[in-house]
Amino acid sequence: MSEPEEKSAPEEDFATMFEASVKARRFKRGQNVEGTIVSIGPEVAFVNVGGKGEAEIAIEELRDADGALEVAVGDRIQATVVSTDGSLTLSRKLQRGAATNRQLDDAFRAGLPVEGKIEKVVKGGYEVRIGGARGFCPMSQIDSIRTADPETHVGRVYAFRIIEFKNDGKDLVLSRRALLEDEQAANAVETRKAIVAGAVLTGRVVSVRDFGAFIDLGGVQGLLHISEMAWSRVADASQVLSPGQEITVKVLRVEGEKIALGLKQLGADPWSMIQSTCEVGQVRTGRITRLADFGAFVELEPGIEGLAHASTFPPTGRADGWTKAVSVGMVAPFEILSIDPEKKRIGLALVPEGSARAGTASAQSAIVPGVRIMGKVERHETFGVFVFLASGRTGLMPLSETGLARETDVAKAFPIGSDVEVVVLEADPSGRRIRVSKKAVQDAAEAEELRDYKSRAEVSSPGSMGSLADKLRGALTRQE
Repeated sequence: MSEPEEKSAPEEDFATMFEASVKARRFKRGQNVEGTIVSIGPEVAFVNVGGKGEAEIAIEELRDADGALEVAVGDRIQATVVSTDGSLTLSRKLQRGAATNRQLDDAFRAGLPVEGKIEKVVKGGYEVRIGGARGFCPMSQIDSIRTADPETHVGRVYAFRIIEFKNDGKDLVLSRRALLEDEQAANAVETRKAIVAGAVLTGRVVSVRDFGAFIDLGGVQGLLHISEMAWSRVADASQVLSPGQEITVKVLRVEGEKIALGLKQLGADPWSMIQSTCEVGQVRTGRITRLADFGAFVELEPGIEGLAHASTFPPTGRADGWTKAVSVGMVAPFEILSIDPEKKRIGLALVPEGSARAGTASAQSAIVPGVRIMGKVERHETFGVFVFLASGRTGLMPLSETGLARETDVAKAFPIGSDVEVVVLEADPSGRRIRVSKKAVQDAAEAEELRDYKSRAEVSSPGSMGSLADKLRGALTRQE
């Protein structure tokens, strides 16, 4: 096999030019690049911007105000691509804010970015210095998000796009937002590849609404709903996040263009530890977070919220009467009645002041058969009367245990919300089945009266005369 023939000089030149042309097409005009200076000639310097391709930059771009060369071979510089026709040409003046009026005009026509420094806040926007020229950037064009404090940008150096060039450069209108949005759009394709369920990404808060916050993930926005910000209830999203803030979030779902994000998922779910931190019968201090028609929601700890149902409050005769005893923000002891870890539900009951301390066992454990207790009439049924005994404890008083004659109006005898003393006849440990009796209280009272009557009768009856005579005889003997 013969050796391959060496390429002629014209072929090598063509290959080099072709490669340079391909390399140039990889870059876009206006793109900011970084490279290393590989050689410096009398008029241009060559910069390695990656791969085998090289870009060129005019020597004048590399001199300081005194005309001295600022760089040497091996130095890294940042510059802007100003041409991709045939070869890659760079400019550093546009980045350093030292462009001439002609260069600014060219930058305006080509849409190239220029570098400027925010001098001060003026009416409606900012005054920006670009080399020897001054421009105006409207407030709406300084960022892609609303700026809460305009002064935060003063003194900063940013890249701008010239959107108006008038009066030979004396009237310049600039936009930083246009460049940011272009950059975001360019990054969106690559960003979307990383946005999958379960991914943890860093983003920036674009805006905060009542229902949540929109997060920019790099040209693509996702929604962080208010319910996904923290395990505890968040009433105002603006108390948690602010525009411009950088945060780390987790991708929960991706449904077409809609991206659902989560913040609380980056921490442990407090419900995963609920069985080791809470138990039925325990009394815990809680804070009422909101009221509903059916009860009060109570936060026991961040992320753990239970419900004190309206039925667990003492009856008042009115459907909403229980709301008079509680208010949002109120802190009080609550007894845990039930725990459902799978549904993330906890049933609670307000403990009357002084009945029990937080962390102790239930104060309602005193409800046992035989005990006399004061309760409140809760409601009437055809078979009896329900009596509220304590938070979360209601007993049934059958009609036969009311102590009333059959023709008596039970509702009038026991008005809803009225106090009634009863004896506990039956009570299972769960507290779900409790039978009480008013009749037993009356029977006990009658038995007490009978005992008192018998005691008095023994003193006054004939059978007691002997002892009385002995007492009189003793008294007379002491007198003698």
